[in-house]
Amino acid sequence: MKFTCNLLRQRFLYCRRYFFRGCLFSLSLLTLGVIIPRKWSYQPQDNCNLDVCISNTGIHSNIILPIKNYAFDWHEYISVEGIGIDNFNDYNYLSFGWGDRAFYISTPSMADLQLSTTFKALFLPTPSVLYVKGYQLIPDNLEVKCIKVNKNNYLQLIKFIQATFKVGDRGKVIRIGNGHTTNAGFYDAFGSYSILRNCNNWTTEALRQADVNTPLWGGLSGAIMLQLRSGCETR
Repeated sequence: MKFTCNLLRQRFLYCRRYFFRGCLFSLSLLTLGVIIPRKWSYQPQDNCNLDVCISNTGIHSNIILPIKNYAFDWHEYISVEGIGIDNFNDYNYLSFGWGDRAFYISTPSMADLQLSTTFKALFLPTPSVLYVKGYQLIPDNLEVKCIKVNKNNYLQLIKFIQATFKVGDRGKVIRIGNGHTTNAGFYDAFGSYSILRNCNNWTTEALRQADVNTPLWGGLSGAIMLQLRSGCETR
């Protein structure tokens, strides 16, 4: 009996040792993925006169774009006056964020966080949404960084965002609910949220379409802000 107990104790210590080693290894890889940029150098780009801004809420990142410029007009794709319940049609900017539908809609703040919703979002395939928000001015209550890109890269970014929207039979985006503020709304979207592809990973995927630098692993909003730059910033 004593021999069996000692054997079990040794096995427990052995498993615990390798568990902590595995956690340390995973944490090291995650840290490297955050601090190492996807690109170390850029070929300088010309005609960089279009703005792309990223906001950081601390845990979530959003892409902020002008409603209209010489390259693209969002009025042609989405009903701007129908985004929020304030019925404004004079927004100057739109913010786009992607995430798990149940988690995003039911968690306007960290105080509303529920363990069951979080677990499902991270580990089960669940529907996603795009959160669209209108602004007259770039928000000053969030960390925001803006960079310059050229027209071709800007349109690639637009194309990626558009491809995330699900559209109805008439080719219109599908608004599925009011946002957490009067100037926002939730829209049906493609993609499945998980621990491997979260809201910030979506942002990094979008930015890469515009040849904007991102971390190797873009799962943290702070990492995105740290690496944010384009070929237009190399001059």
